Amino acid sequence: MTFQERFTYETRPVRVVFRPGAAVTATPDEARRLGLRRLFVVCGSRGESVARTVADALGDSCAGLHPEARMHVPVEDADRAVAAVRAAGADGCVAVGGGSAIGLGKAIALRTGLPLIAVPSTYSGSEMTPVWGLTERGAKRTGRDPVVQPRSVVYDPRLTLSLPVPLTVTSGINALAHAVEALYAPDVSPLVPVMAEEGVRAMTEALPRLAADPGDLDARGRALYAAWLCGACLGTTTMGLHHKLCHVLGGTFGLPHAETHTVVLPHALAHNAPAAPQALTVLRRALGTDDAPRALWDLAGRLGAPRSLAELGLTEADVTPAAVRAAGEPYANPREVTAEGARGVLLAAYEGGPPERADGSAL
Repeated sequence: MTFQERFTYETRPVRVVFRPGAAVTATPDEARRLGLRRLFVVCGSRGESVARTVADALGDSCAGLHPEARMHVPVEDADRAVAAVRAAGADGCVAVGGGSAIGLGKAIALRTGLPLIAVPSTYSGSEMTPVWGLTERGAKRTGRDPVVQPRSVVYDPRLTLSLPVPLTVTSGINALAHAVEALYAPDVSPLVPVMAEEGVRAMTEALPRLAADPGDLDARGRALYAAWLCGACLGTTTMGLHHKLCHVLGGTFGLPHAETHTVVLPHALAHNAPAAPQALTVLRRALGTDDAPRALWDLAGRLGAPRSLAELGLTEADVTPAAVRAAGEPYANPREVTAEGARGVLLAAYEGGPPERADGSAL
């Protein structure tokens, strides 16, 4: 880059603790550092046993455990959680788990202003962003508010050891989507490509190792480090077509979050590639290939991840209404977003074949 460019980069106060065992040993310390005495713990049903371990470590500071987080944070779930927090007299919240748990923690922070501590057990990256999301009446809406940014993030690679291989892979590719879209965001700054390149390289190196040996703690740590970097990229930039499509597919059609990101990413990147040459340059270096969309599609297939929206339950009749909804609200993207363009991406993702080159030929 030349330093005649103009940019703005904003960081928010967040403290990161990264070490094996930190979920139990560091979370109470982080609560004390923030002056919190009554912590309300939220998680999903799948992660309840881990969350109970964290709750036990908090001891008398734990004001309750709420294991009701679900994908896409339905607004009625947020209402119940906020009521429970207020009834418990909590002065802070600890979210233990993946994007659903952290999303519910953010909804609580948004409504109450209480500080949030995040203890991630997947590679969603939500813990590094001020982005919140709520689903109501079949529509997922998102926003940005500094109050939902976790004040402390406790990364413990051991928490991810129980993550099944299929979810490990799709969660990791979900993290890659954050870095990819940050690279062509209108508010990208010089630091973002550095973090994105390192994050993409680290994640794509870690995932094959984890598919071969899910108990590889070093690879678990490397993937969590990558998720941190990719999430931080998204936290400082504006989301584009890829994330909008995934929000529609999840909020309106009920598709699973990480798997949907995995399927859509190569096709959204191929669509935007002609208008994002600098982003492609970074991705080519990180992936070691000239065909970044194809490399991401190949990675998913090689590791046994889904590669079509049909596999996830979308019907062909859903493609056009999803495209119309995604194109119905203005948002930043390197190429103009049209219903026709969004439909092309969704149709390609529905069919699940290789992404196309910028000139329209198959890769």
